[in-house]
Amino acid sequence: MIIFTAPETWPFGASLAVMVGLGIVEGAGLLLAHSPSHLLDSLLPEMPDGVEGPLGWLHVGKVPLLVLLILFLAGFSVSGYVIQSVAHGVAGTLVPAWLASIPAFLAGISTVNGIGGLLAKIIPGDETSAVSEQTLIGRAGVIVSGHARDGVAAEAKVRDANGRAHYVMVEPDIAEQTLDEGTAIVLVRKTGARFKCIRNPHPELL
Repeated sequence: MIIFTAPETWPFGASLAVMVGLGIVEGAGLLLAHSPSHLLDSLLPEMPDGVEGPLGWLHVGKVPLLVLLILFLAGFSVSGYVIQSVAHGVAGTLVPAWLASIPAFLAGISTVNGIGGLLAKIIPGDETSAVSEQTLIGRAGVIVSGHARDGVAAEAKVRDANGRAHYVMVEPDIAEQTLDEGTAIVLVRKTGARFKCIRNPHPELL
């Protein structure tokens, strides 16, 4: 138990606590139909086709961002405790927290790359998602969180042709407009990760 309560392992205990907290928040969000991971992903800029780089290596855009963060925290905390356990078993003492955090950080990144790659093969790709979102154009919905204005997005609930609810980030198509929570809207086009919308002229049909 000394390893888990020692000051040399506080970064790993903190990351473990954050990981559990994120899992609870995501679970609560799913129950309330307001997924935090969806909100985070909607804020990501779209990457040009064929551009990989560090973000592509970490599967950003292919796997929900919150899942990638949880994978990193898991890899970081577990490897950190393993490093300190080995150090304590070999030398009878723990290494400084900052020193143990360096290989633990690399292990966390490797966890994101390795397990994230497996998840990317299971989760539908960006192209499928993009096609699905394009079919939402012209669909009616309602703003459920925030106030949409030019340059500031709010969350809206829109149902597709099959009646399935989608939560998307929207901005008014008319720059001077502000659309408050509860406003009935219609999606008119998609720009990047966000939709442009107008007030629904027939809210009674929603």
